[in-house]
Amino acid sequence: MSQLEELTKPYNLITVLGATAGGKTAFAAYLAAILNREIISADSRQVYRRMDIGTGKDLDDYIVEGKQVAVHLIDIVEPGYKYNVFEYQQDFVNTFKEIQSRGKNAIMCGGSGMYLEAVIKDYELINVPHNPTLREELEKQSMDKLVHKLEAYKSLHNISDTSDKKRLIRAIEIADYYANKPTEKDRLPDLTHLVLGIKFDRDSRRRRISQRLKQRLENGMIEEVQALINEGVDKETLIYYGLEYKYITQYIYGQISYNEMFTGLETAIHQFAKRQMTWFRRMERNGIKIHWLDGYMSTDDKINRVQEIVSKFE
Repeated sequence: MSQLEELTKPYNLITVLGATAGGKTAFAAYLAAILNREIISADSRQVYRRMDIGTGKDLDDYIVEGKQVAVHLIDIVEPGYKYNVFEYQQDFVNTFKEIQSRGKNAIMCGGSGMYLEAVIKDYELINVPHNPTLREELEKQSMDKLVHKLEAYKSLHNISDTSDKKRLIRAIEIADYYANKPTEKDRLPDLTHLVLGIKFDRDSRRRRISQRLKQRLENGMIEEVQALINEGVDKETLIYYGLEYKYITQYIYGQISYNEMFTGLETAIHQFAKRQMTWFRRMERNGIKIHWLDGYMSTDDKINRVQEIVSKFE
């Protein structure tokens, strides 16, 4: 057993988080390989099969020195299904227990703040039913009013993507249900956390996002969305998935030009990354210690930095 493996043994869950295009998957996979752990993805869109390029699965990253690192909770539902944070938490519990039953521990890796926090903070999530009456009332309100309404539920964690009205209305629907119908649920297993973050400065992050967007378009991202349309995934659902799927769908249906698609998508991803970092800062304010690693550090330097961090807590 390596020194780092011994030092990290007390942490039955290591989390690697960061904004999109930050290189967290490759680092998490390398860390999993040297610590003999398995990865549990925390990405709200990588759960979908055949949505590979647009969600940035980067499956080659899970092959480290010729060996496949086990990864869970990607490719688990069909496109068209609307997976949610409640289902994720339940799937995480089952996966985590299954990994532990084989005498191993996990690394949670992703950038979906709500999914990460639902596990780290063990939120009491329940399968919230739809409320047609409330939805009808909320549909009539402006985005600003909806944001203020959601923020009124101060004790709740469900502050979701406030740039999409459907997601915002769903978050209010969940918050309202929590406020009026408290419930009990089985708790997550006892977790001992080590949370690592990969971070680039703002300008570097923007350059990486723009470069990756060009690569994905060259590698067939438009064709991937077209294939989903061809198999029957409806336009509204693809737009609901947001970012790449929203803008490319609008382009395919002739609503916007290629240049409008590229420029709009590039801006939207930059804004998304900014919101991710805002979420992570809020997690820190709420008591979650994130040990940040400079994205420009080499993999070996990152590993050495992790060893320095855990050595302090011996």
